[in-house]
Amino acid sequence: MVEDTLPLYHMLLADLVADLPAAVRMQRLAARLRAHFHSGAVALLQLEGDQLRPVAVDGLSHDALGRRFAIREHPRLATILQREGVTRFHHDSSLPDPYDGLLEERVGQPLAVHDCMGLSLNVEGARWGVVTLDALQPGTFNARAQSQLATLGLAIEAAARMTRLEDQMRALRSTYSPSTHAPGGTGEEPEIVGQSPPLLHLLHELEVVADSELPVLLLGETGVGKELFAHRLHRLSRRRARPLVHVNCAALPESLAESELFGHVRGAFSGAVGERPGRFEAAEGGTLFLDEVGELPLAIQAKLLRTLQNGEIQRLGADKPRRVNVRVIAATNRSLREQVAEGAFRADLYHRLSVYPIPIPPLRERGNDLLLLAGRFLELNRSRLGLRSLRLSPDAEEALRRYRWPGNVRELEHVISRAALKTVSRGADRRAIVTLESDLLDLDALALPAAGAPDAGAAVAPAPQLQGAPGARLHEIVDASQRAAIREALTRHGHNWAAAARQLGVDASNLHKLARRLGLKAASGSGADS
Repeated sequence: MVEDTLPLYHMLLADLVADLPAAVRMQRLAARLRAHFHSGAVALLQLEGDQLRPVAVDGLSHDALGRRFAIREHPRLATILQREGVTRFHHDSSLPDPYDGLLEERVGQPLAVHDCMGLSLNVEGARWGVVTLDALQPGTFNARAQSQLATLGLAIEAAARMTRLEDQMRALRSTYSPSTHAPGGTGEEPEIVGQSPPLLHLLHELEVVADSELPVLLLGETGVGKELFAHRLHRLSRRRARPLVHVNCAALPESLAESELFGHVRGAFSGAVGERPGRFEAAEGGTLFLDEVGELPLAIQAKLLRTLQNGEIQRLGADKPRRVNVRVIAATNRSLREQVAEGAFRADLYHRLSVYPIPIPPLRERGNDLLLLAGRFLELNRSRLGLRSLRLSPDAEEALRRYRWPGNVRELEHVISRAALKTVSRGADRRAIVTLESDLLDLDALALPAAGAPDAGAAVAPAPQLQGAPGARLHEIVDASQRAAIREALTRHGHNWAAAARQLGVDASNLHKLARRLGLKAASGSGADS
């Protein structure tokens, strides 16, 4: 063993026997390697299918943990992964570095010269992933440094082995099927990116309720990923080997909704030339996901209630009911409680569906998850557009943090994709480090107030004169402008909230919430949604 590595080796071994969460252990490992080797950055990446996922980074930008590195697109990572022992790339290597522009000291800037070395990691005879080290100064990773990294390889692999064991234990507790859902499996399930306490609490709730047969109601704003969490619920359940059938209730024409859900017999209506099973029968033994359930017509709600109570459906035009064995997961971005009060949703169906309601936190409440998701979308667009690298400027990061995200994760994805396309259309050099500046994001005035300012979510008295008042706070000016815009849209469309929402380019339910916050609508809700 290289003598200089003994103190670090002992610290790594101490962490292995300490009662630490896997994420903390790997983060301490990355930080200690960075300090020992005087690196600009260190990353530990786990192999998952055909990509590498960062599990711990030190010295890289905030969004790095959210990125996923496709091996075929990153020749340096592919080379490290394929070789045994330490691989070093000299400062004049022609292979692009996956972290160009990502190092904290030089975020968004090209790295003219630097050193890079890495080591492939094995666990139980199989490739687990890699550890990479980058330095800004050429010559940092000399022969001695390479020898030291090789010596530390066993301790690093031991930490990776502990991480795999904890992943396997968690998978068993979650009733995952190891062949398809454990880390490194087929990857069919879309990944849920984030580490914030609200998200971790949500994932724990899903694990608790997944194996029951209870109906679940997913509650959340537009774009929070309700379908993604419904898929996770199904995959964690004992029904995971059976189908998950998705129904977008908002897209069902009222005249066809009953046939779509319950099926029909020949001659049930004009054009019914044969028998057709509905979505309930398609989901037999599995799960039916009713997205935007609040949009179902009242007549269909009554039939859905009977199915939930008795486990029976009746095809349109049929004389006899049929038994079905289906678990229902419903989702809505609207307040069903308000709809019940307004007579637009059956109270008995609401209580039946909301046996276990699960609220999904909006993006603005998920802290640093915002930048992890941004990193994920940046890497996807970098690959899609054939760019060498795609980064956010510090100002762009700050703009993302301050925005309220009424469209949540879906809106964030669109913002990043639109900015990347706009940059390329303006002639960005695909071989250079492409940096997205804040002006390319096209974020509107719904930004969060500066630290120390009053909460923008608090209602304030109508005061349109604030638009020209000296000394007015920014959030007061924004609120006054929003009130004026909503009043104008409602007046133009005869107080039709849905039409006003379309003019303003927002979701109708979000417009209702904003109007209540601004004091334009009673808390219990008023006005029709149509």
